Amino acid sequence: MILAAARAGADVVIHHGNSPIQAEAAREEVLALGCQANVLQADLSDPIQAASLVERAWEFGPLFGLVNNAAIFEPLHWDQVSLAAWQQHLDVNLTAPFLLSQAFARKLRASHPEGQGRIINILDWRALRPGPDHLPYTISKAALAALTRSLAQSLAPHITVNGMALGAILPPSDGAVNPHLLDDYPAGRWAELDEVGQTLRFLLEGPGYITGEIIHLDGGRHLV
Repeated sequence: MILAAARAGADVVIHHGNSPIQAEAAREEVLALGCQANVLQADLSDPIQAASLVERAWEFGPLFGLVNNAAIFEPLHWDQVSLAAWQQHLDVNLTAPFLLSQAFARKLRASHPEGQGRIINILDWRALRPGPDHLPYTISKAALAALTRSLAQSLAPHITVNGMALGAILPPSDGAVNPHLLDDYPAGRWAELDEVGQTLRFLLEGPGYITGEIIHLDGGRHLV
């Protein structure tokens, strides 16, 4: 998503929780595209760090867009969920996006009262079709979908708030791919990374009359 924004000509601020090498590699790729890039570290499970991240990012220049992409994704069923796991999912997947969006809106209004901004929340098809698996993740993403629609009303008319509900984008990092994963995907395939980038660019650059929408980039999985 960082590279998609940079390919559209955007300067970016890259956040990471504990991945400095990967963040620096992404920064180098953005610089190679001719755009500016800065890296900030913050633990989004800490509300103080989450709330201050936008202020720190603004030091590099005014922001136009905020993409809430960080998430915890654990395959927990109801009888496996500890209170700590439940709270951690809510902290990172829901509370942090709210605090970041709140800080972004306040900063934009204070510095540019008539300025335009865009917030994009990264969701999951499960958010609107909750099931028994990945319980705390699914519930936190369902709440983020509700937050998306609520903030779209609260931050109008100068800030649009939309969501991208993703499906099969990348195989698991551990290589453990369910051979039947795509059986329930009408598209019958994994997404291409550029399709994610195209959707992101549409929400960043497209009509400002679109707000409160959740675009399913999931090959039709939410229909089944």
